[in-house]
Amino acid sequence: MSDKTASRKVLDKGQGVLRMAPTWVPRPFNRPGRRLRLHPDDLFAMGMERGAIVERWFSSLTRVETKGAGPNEGLSSVNVDDDPKHTVLFQEFVGTLGAELIGDKLMEQYGTWPMYAKFYDYQQPLFHHIHHGEEACRRYGDVKPKHEHYFFPKQYNQHLGDLPVTYFGFDPSVTREEVKARLGDYSKRDIHITELSRAFRMELDTGWYTPAGVLHAPGSLCTYEPQWNSDVMAMWENVVNGEVFDHDALAGYVPEKDKDDLETIMGVADWDLNTATDYRERFFRRPLPEQQGAGYEQSWVCYGNDYIAAKRLTVLPGQEATVADAAAYGCIVIQGHGSFGPFDCESPTFLRYGELSADEFFVSAAAAKQGVKVRNASRYEPLVILKHFGPDVGIPQVEAMKKPIPRHR
Repeated sequence: MSDKTASRKVLDKGQGVLRMAPTWVPRPFNRPGRRLRLHPDDLFAMGMERGAIVERWFSSLTRVETKGAGPNEGLSSVNVDDDPKHTVLFQEFVGTLGAELIGDKLMEQYGTWPMYAKFYDYQQPLFHHIHHGEEACRRYGDVKPKHEHYFFPKQYNQHLGDLPVTYFGFDPSVTREEVKARLGDYSKRDIHITELSRAFRMELDTGWYTPAGVLHAPGSLCTYEPQWNSDVMAMWENVVNGEVFDHDALAGYVPEKDKDDLETIMGVADWDLNTATDYRERFFRRPLPEQQGAGYEQSWVCYGNDYIAAKRLTVLPGQEATVADAAAYGCIVIQGHGSFGPFDCESPTFLRYGELSADEFFVSAAAAKQGVKVRNASRYEPLVILKHFGPDVGIPQVEAMKKPIPRHR
């Protein structure tokens, strides 16, 4: 469906709103947290060798890079006629409609929709890993930094997993030499790298911004993660919940000639940010009220950076509201049922793999600015929607981010 007229017809029929089909992603590591509302019989629907389905991606133009992934895995699709066999890749809509869909600013600056969001759902914490910092990505040329934001919605956390604690960076008293010594033993023993880190217990309905270049080992909550279009990564922890990772994981995306050079490997990290003494003040995020009216309220839940943002819209039982936003966005319904623009919407109980849902949408720039009518059809339950945006939405900043980075003396 590369024809612009056909794409515009679908968009016009939805009054500027596209219905999206679920995009599931398996991983060969860790264990599924079983909170994605995917039917338990379908956890391994993409093949036992691929691992369990532990992620769902939204508004995505990014392909999955794990071994065995298909050519379109990770790419979001549009529900054009309620037949799951007729879905069309979201990237075709972006490619044919361009600014008509995502707005002039994003097309002029990036030439595409530059972010996506996901739910990731692991029973155990993830490995201490890094997404290469801005300078490292510029050095290597063909990779982009992966800035990401976390939010922990209570609606998707009926249990907290094995350890709802996240490690960020390193304790300010830790030296580069200490870290380098541990990494030097990566292929020899369990280096226990998180012994040098610092941990925070995750709090439901709050979040954290994690810029590229910062080490992190996310805890076991089901997490909503808006992020930049990138999957670049390296693992600095070599034994995690009994799983062993080899040196190639540590040297991920480093040029072949430098894969054994620890200075180069460590050079992908922003050391000052990793050891900042005001880390929580700088990167922790509570919801920030944005707008409210009769029967609804909307708050920023991901903000305080120059790349990605998200809001949480709540419409009270039996109420409706027309809510305007400054830019195009994708969204996911996490509680309740009703209507979103001209379409029915509902947060599912169980989805079957390969079937359509009524919980995910993408809103064009023009429709967002005009406002989308959202109606809560429940007598008792709120309708709650998470919206993810690119950098053109006017993201609120955080004062602590503007200060020089304090370091341990």
